[in-house]
Amino acid sequence: MDVAALKKPSKRRAKKHCHGNHEVTNNSGGGQPVSMENMKAVSALCKANTIPLHRCLPDLQKTLISLSSEKKGYESRSVFSIAREMFELADGCTMSAKKDAFANIGGFLALNNDALATQCRNLLVITEGFPTYGGLAGRDLEAIAIGLQEVVDEHYLQYRIRSMEYLTEKLIAANVPVMRPAGGHAVYLDAKAFMDHIPVDQYPGQALVCALYLEGGVRCVEIGSLMFGKYDEEGALIPATLELVRLAIPRRVYTQSHIDYVAEVIIAVYQKRESYKGLQIVEEAPMLRHFTAKLKSI
Repeated sequence: MDVAALKKPSKRRAKKHCHGNHEVTNNSGGGQPVSMENMKAVSALCKANTIPLHRCLPDLQKTLISLSSEKKGYESRSVFSIAREMFELADGCTMSAKKDAFANIGGFLALNNDALATQCRNLLVITEGFPTYGGLAGRDLEAIAIGLQEVVDEHYLQYRIRSMEYLTEKLIAANVPVMRPAGGHAVYLDAKAFMDHIPVDQYPGQALVCALYLEGGVRCVEIGSLMFGKYDEEGALIPATLELVRLAIPRRVYTQSHIDYVAEVIIAVYQKRESYKGLQIVEEAPMLRHFTAKLKSI
């Protein structure tokens, strides 16, 4: 998080309800790790301004393994103790259990504020279920509990990160534009450079997503102007900062041969990339359009 920018006055912070949300790792920015120094700085700034800080944990693996390998006092500490320090710097957290906790469904909200936690429990009863299960089956709760223990295992984390690096290295060797270093849970293709013949307003990232699926059945997701793009007053597209395609790797599912196949499909598409066309939106929702939008080839 940009601490300098966070210090600048903002009209948004004048509102009654305000909180900080620190994402570890930044899923839309390539799954890169967050330093403990940054987490401490953000935490201190929020506390100084009495702003609650919540940790958003879409995928914390890269940050954990990165911190454990740093030569800043963390190299001899267990991943569990590092994770605990991360959580202690925040007032609460949200987590998708379908990722780091290895579960097939669910997630959780954790809070240090007892009064706020009570309000959330009361709301949970009328929306999802009782606090003892929160709408989840017992089997899923057990899977989450076990998964939270397994995700801080150093051997698992090393294998997980190495899988991302392996695919990234194969793509680099074939000159495929890919974000470096590799993310902790996914490999991110630079769609703007990959499909450099397709203008941004024709959604090169989504064009690449479609090409990979049609070529080899590889499913991935666009993280670019289809997801984050906006329109100006005249209806022209204001593009996203990055045009990425995320290849999130399932946990404990892919073998090396699977990864090799994915690499082969990506390289094949890259070699004939100029044959693919851009896309045009024909139907979109007013919010979160990337989930349900319909597009056609131009």
